[in-house]
This record gives sequence, C-alpha cells and structure tokens, in this order.
Amino acid sequence: MKFAQAFTAAAFCAAAISSAQATEVYGGLGFPGVMLGVAHAYNPSFALRADVASLGSHKFDGVEEGINYTGKAKVQRLGLFADWFVTQGGWRLTGGITSNKAEINLVALGNGQNLSIGSGSYPTTAADRMDVRIAFPSTTPYLGLGYGHQAGTKGFGFAMDIGASLGRPKVTIQTQGPNLSLVPQADIDRELAELRDGVAKVRVLPQVSMAVTYRF
Repeated sequence: MKFAQAFTAAAFCAAAISSAQATEVYGGLGFPGVMLGVAHAYNPSFALRADVASLGSHKFDGVEEGINYTGKAKVQRLGLFADWFVTQGGWRLTGGITSNKAEINLVALGNGQNLSIGSGSYPTTAADRMDVRIAFPSTTPYLGLGYGHQAGTKGFGFAMDIGASLGRPKVTIQTQGPNLSLVPQADIDRELAELRDGVAKVRVLPQVSMAVTYRF
C-alpha cells in the first residue's frame, strides 16, 4: 500500500458522500503514526471517516528465542470508520475496517558460530541466513472510542481515538545457505512454533492518537 495512493483513495471515499457544510479534514499524531483524513457528519449522531496513517520503516537489533536478529518494522494503515455519538455529545463509539501493511522482518546472519533452530544447533557460514517474517493481517475489523468529528460549526477543533484493529499475526521462516538450507523441517517447525507462541498474545494493532480538525 503506497501512502499517497492510500490517502487519495481515503479522501475520495469521504468526499464522494460529503457536502461543503459537513466536510472536515484532520491531521494527527500517535500510533500508528502520522495521520491524514477526511470526515463527513450526516447528523449530530452519525459520521463517516476515512484516513491513512504511517510510522514508516524502522531498523533495530534484538534477541528472540536465543537468536540474535537484525530487523525492520513497518506500519502503514488505511481506515474506513463509522462514528456513533451515543449521547449526541462529543464522545463516540467507532467501528470500521482497516487495510494494513504492518510487519516485522528479522534476519539472523551466519558468522561461523552455531545457530540454535528448534532442538538442534547448526554451524553457519557467512553465506547462511534465516529470515523470519511477522505480518499482521492485511484486512481487519476496527473497534474503538473517541472524541470529536461531530457535526458542528466551521473552524478548528480537536479529536482523539483509542481503539484497535483486531487480528492475529502470521509468522513464517525461511532458511538459506550451504548449511542452514539443510536444517530438517522438524526443527524449522519447532522454531516456528516457539516464535508463534511468542507473538500469540498479540491479537490487536492498537490506535492511540490525537488530531487537529478543520470543518469547512
């Protein structure tokens, strides 16, 4: 999902149903990143929104299950939301759907030492490597609560959101090189099971954000 293309799609979805008096644009910060969006309030109780958010890509080093990794994390999201202002005040419940590009890619490179995979320990060369990918589902439901985006007077305003896209990450492993390509599938499966256990408790992609809004 390219950021510019996603934002164009989000803006089109909201603008296609909007009128000048009900249109709002907003920009925010938080998790999952820098956010741009448009909203349309049908009445004091109901609004539709579309936005895109991105944290970009970040590199890091770490240890998982005794293996030293270098890694890269990327989070991008396109969201389509419906807001219900339960008391016709500023507070609301939000439901929707998000299209996600949220993943962590880990690489363990061979350096002549043994690498533990599953129940075995395997020698490595500089040409050996193991790649692990942890990817959040590409499409997920969203539930949350927040404040703002309600029908009102023209000008600047404030909005906030606390919620989560609901889904379970998928974990994959690939080995290559003169030694690691010969690792038995049983040990790869054991390593994969251990990694899955490590991320099994992660079942949401959270959102905690604040935004400045402008209603035309």
